[in-house]
Amino acid sequence: MSQRKRAVPASQSKTKRRSQVSLDEDDKDANFSQITSSQVQRARENFTSDQIDRKVAEVVQFILIKDQKKIPIRRADIGKHVIKEYKAIYIEIMNRVCRKFDQVFGLKLVEIDPKNHIYILINKLEPIHGEPVSMRPGNPKTGLLFVILSVIFMKGGVIKENLVWNTLKKLRVDPGEKHEEFGDVKKVVTDEFVRQKYLEYVKIPHTEPVEYEFRWGLRAEKEVSKLKLLKFVGELFDQDPQSWTQQFREASATETSSQRS
Repeated sequence: MSQRKRAVPASQSKTKRRSQVSLDEDDKDANFSQITSSQVQRARENFTSDQIDRKVAEVVQFILIKDQKKIPIRRADIGKHVIKEYKAIYIEIMNRVCRKFDQVFGLKLVEIDPKNHIYILINKLEPIHGEPVSMRPGNPKTGLLFVILSVIFMKGGVIKENLVWNTLKKLRVDPGEKHEEFGDVKKVVTDEFVRQKYLEYVKIPHTEPVEYEFRWGLRAEKEVSKLKLLKFVGELFDQDPQSWTQQFREASATETSSQRS
C-alpha cells in the first residue's frame, strides 16, 4: 500500500520559493568574490579592448536608466543583466564605469549598502544657491520630501508617522485626500520615497494598534546636506541655525566627515 504524500500548505510553499529565490540571488552575488587572478587574466585575453569599452558603456546606460526612477542599483542585477560573461573582470569594468560617471557626467556611484552591494548615483557638482542638490526645484515631490526630512532631522532622527501627517496637513497636504500635484500622498511617502531609499518606514514593535515611524533613508544620508537643511530651517523660522545646538553639532560633524571621504 503506497504512502500518500502530505500536502504542503500554500503559505509554506510560497515561503520556501521566496527563500530559494533569495538564496539563488545570494549565490549569484557571492560569485563575484570567488574569482581568482587566473580567471581575471584569462578574461582579459578573451575580450578585446573594444568589447570591454562597449561593456563599460552598457553598464553606464543600465545604471543611468535605473537612476531615472531613483531606484537603487543592486550588484546582482548589474551582473545578471549586463556584465554576464564578463564577470571575471567585473571590478575592472566597474572602476572604469565610476571614472566615466565622474569625468563625463559629474556623478559619483556610491555603495550605500555594503552588505547587499546596493548603489546609488549622487551629483558631485556644487549645489546651486546653497541648496542641497537633491532639493533643487523642478519636481514638486522634492519639496514634499524636503519638508519631511527637515521634520525628522529637527526631531532627533526618528518620528512617528502621525507627526508627519499632522505637519503635512498644516501645509494643506492631507494624506487622506488625493492631491492635485502629488496624487496619493500617503503612497508617495510610504512607498515611492521608501523604495528610492530617501526614507525608512519602520513598524514600531509591540504597538496595538500598529504604529510606524520614519527615519532618513540611505540615499538621503548620502545626498542631502544636513547643514544646508538646517540653514533652510533657520531662514524659515528667522533663527540662527546654531541656536539648535544638538542639530548644528550633528550637521557640522556630518559635513566634515563627508568632505574627508
